[in-house]
Amino acid sequence: MSLFHPHSCSNSFISVSTDSGANPTADTKSSNDLCFKDSKQRIKKMFNQIELSVSSYDTAWVAMVPSPTSHRNPCFPACLNWLLDNQLPNGSWGPCRPHPLLIKDTLSSTLACVLALRRWGVGEEHMTKGLRFIESHFGSASDESQLTPIGFDIIFSGMVEYAKDLNLNLPLRSTDIDALFHKRDLQLRRENSKGREAYLAYVSEGIGKHQDWEMIMKYQRKNGSLFNSPSATAATLSHLPNSGCLHYLTALLDKFENAVPTLHPFHVFPRLCMVETVESLGIGQHFREEITSVLDETYRCWLQGEEEIFLDLPTCALAFRILRVNGYDVSSEALAGFAEEHFFNSLGGYLRDLDAVVELFRASQMIIHPNEQLLEKHISWTSHFLKQELSNTSKCEYKHKQNIMQKANDALEFPHYASLERLEYRRNIVNYDVDDIRMLKSSYSSLSISNKDFLRLAVEDFNACQSIYREELKQLERWVREKRLDKLKFARQKLAYCYFSAAATLCSPELSDARLTWAKNGVLTTVVDDFFDVGGSEDELLNLIQLVEMHDLDVSIDCCSEEVEIIYSALDNTISEIGEKAIAWQGRNIKTHVSEIWLDLLRSMLQEAQWSKEKAVPTVDEYMRNGYISFALGPIILPALYFVGPGLSEAVVKSGEYSLLFRHVSTCGRLLNDIQSFKRESMEGKLNAVSLHIIHGTNSVTEDHVNQELKHLIEERRRELHRLVLQKNDSIVPRQCKELFWKMSKVLHLFYMKDDGFTSHEMANAVNAVIHEPILVDQL
Repeated sequence: MSLFHPHSCSNSFISVSTDSGANPTADTKSSNDLCFKDSKQRIKKMFNQIELSVSSYDTAWVAMVPSPTSHRNPCFPACLNWLLDNQLPNGSWGPCRPHPLLIKDTLSSTLACVLALRRWGVGEEHMTKGLRFIESHFGSASDESQLTPIGFDIIFSGMVEYAKDLNLNLPLRSTDIDALFHKRDLQLRRENSKGREAYLAYVSEGIGKHQDWEMIMKYQRKNGSLFNSPSATAATLSHLPNSGCLHYLTALLDKFENAVPTLHPFHVFPRLCMVETVESLGIGQHFREEITSVLDETYRCWLQGEEEIFLDLPTCALAFRILRVNGYDVSSEALAGFAEEHFFNSLGGYLRDLDAVVELFRASQMIIHPNEQLLEKHISWTSHFLKQELSNTSKCEYKHKQNIMQKANDALEFPHYASLERLEYRRNIVNYDVDDIRMLKSSYSSLSISNKDFLRLAVEDFNACQSIYREELKQLERWVREKRLDKLKFARQKLAYCYFSAAATLCSPELSDARLTWAKNGVLTTVVDDFFDVGGSEDELLNLIQLVEMHDLDVSIDCCSEEVEIIYSALDNTISEIGEKAIAWQGRNIKTHVSEIWLDLLRSMLQEAQWSKEKAVPTVDEYMRNGYISFALGPIILPALYFVGPGLSEAVVKSGEYSLLFRHVSTCGRLLNDIQSFKRESMEGKLNAVSLHIIHGTNSVTEDHVNQELKHLIEERRRELHRLVLQKNDSIVPRQCKELFWKMSKVLHLFYMKDDGFTSHEMANAVNAVIHEPILVDQL
């Protein structure tokens, strides 16, 4: 890790908008290609070199530490020299990126630096300029609209008190000082709790000679620090000789030479943030090697029980989620220390750390084992906390606060099992902050967490993929016309929606064959479903099945109607096309398998049609054995598996694991559909899973009771599906193929998440966002 100097920080801000009228010239495209490559190279280097802004505030406290051999001399004179060399022209020391809402931070840093110079009797002119800045900006110290550093009221008041001890006259009115001390006393008189005790230990430099220094040593970590905070550790060492504190600060200066960050170590979290960032912006495929390296190193730290992970809630939760999603064996017991009662007895709980709770909420959704009740409890209290914070928080102009509120809202609105990748990428790109400044006792930023290269690459990649999607959609529109599917008046025209579900999940450009296969079969399943439901007679249904069973028939003779001829011809041609196309991917023709998949669907639809005609009432088990197939995911998912990359042998396709993956996702889909369509289908005289549970249940069984029971079953099947997808041991289905089942599950849960489903307006907006509307960035 390295530090970057305040004067090198960028002050630029970025706004993102959408415009469907983008039409770059060839020269612009060439320039963009070069920027794309440059951005990739810079990001690759960032994975190996974490950069963190220097903290003049923490450096000042380290500069105040006396030498253990002579209290008249500084222990770290290099820090003192850094302060003398890095005062800003306006007399202040402060944030790496000046911001109108960071004046409190600047005041705190400037006063700490002035105290350090006064402590050692150097820099008279620097002190004068610093005091002048404090005098002219002191009104911001009581400005509630300012972003407040953690512990500001205690720390700033404590530094004012320390100034008196140093005989330093501050240019402040006595009434202003009294007001400061009053606010501090109110904080110090708050009700005692373990969280408050940790907080007062964290801001020890502000309590000074009134602190119980022996007591706070229980918060000392293995690396010798207090809370990984250089300022708290330096203040402790100034009052209480301690070899651990001295070793920590000495190692810090050995690493950074003459200035320090506001927290250290800072290694695991920013590297995980980089993984999270590139994945959430849709550019992870460009950094697979770097991501694997980070995950392997993080897993080693996890197995070794590193404090940097397990004593920090955001880091632990983020590590757990990312490692589990990528198939690493991590136990949810690692999150036991962050139960509700423990959290609110911690520093983060006392500070109501929204970032931390969002990360824990997202991590807790990664339930894949039936006995992970701990994660269930975390979901309960964290969701309640987030909803409460969102309802209580007023509008804030500070971008990071806005971002974390948006992140909390998205986490609640789009759970991981109902969020489509392409929509998520767009949301994250539009909300991305290239100048993400975070706040502890002083502000800090890291180029490894946010910078323009991430955004530039994400926008270019998103728009490049989108242009591919538009061409594929045009190709599909021609296909629909060529196959005369638009002539079938009974059939719903759902091409855009079918293709949207493919493009929103199978994002990579090289997966064109998979997207087209998914979309074509999606269109055909809609046509066939409508044909069996309202468009065809029993003779036509039987005729269609016979045609698919027999192959190579003369459609002009053997088709009993024009509708059957159109549907069969489209089916036969598409099945043959998919079979031939698979040769390049799999080394064999898969036409026979695709035909079998379609026949299974057609026969299951016929069974439902016959039940309806005969007014038969199947048992729930009979209905579900047939219904998970008739839900029609087979032709959409299963042929597409052949086009995502790995070879799929017949042994894999016939394996129990393969069948179970399909059964779980299809069962979820069937039940989600039946819950939502129950009232409509009941009015039409049709049976489904809900009505059959009511019919075969006792008289006391109600719709609400059945719905709750089925929702619980859906949750069980979804979690078991996720477990199978993430499972490495004893798995023969390739991970890329398993991911397709999970992605379809996410499509289904998003579409059926609301009681009234995905409205046509919402769907149209989603289609436009993924396929038609490029992202334009006003300033990069």
